[in-house]
Amino acid sequence: MRPTATVLVYSDDASTREQVRLAAGRRPAADLPPVEFLECATLPAVLTALEEGGVDVCVLDGEAVPAGGMGVCRQIKDEIFQCPPVLLLIGRPQDAWLATWSRAEAAVAHPVDPVALADALAGLLRKRLAVGA
Repeated sequence: MRPTATVLVYSDDASTREQVRLAAGRRPAADLPPVEFLECATLPAVLTALEEGGVDVCVLDGEAVPAGGMGVCRQIKDEIFQCPPVLLLIGRPQDAWLATWSRAEAAVAHPVDPVALADALAGLLRKRLAVGA
């Protein structure tokens, strides 16, 4: 097992980033390595972090401004070679179709449900780490 997994968390709202960190915890599932979080508050910071590499999963806030997570997701899927899987935080469960449009691999609704977020994040990490192993 790898020593750690890196999760990029993008939101312009510091409290949303904190909710994601707290919901995921140090280890979203017992069979996964501990998680290190890389917080980004702007689109340029997200792009820089992804270009540098080492990110295993992205959690993007669909309600972020001025660049919403859905548009950011679609952009990084087009521009980043071997883009990590994306977990999108959506404003309403009815917005799940927009998450599909953005090419996110998973979506959970705001406000953050710790169990749903940890489960979705764990699933994406398992797939990513199995492929990267």
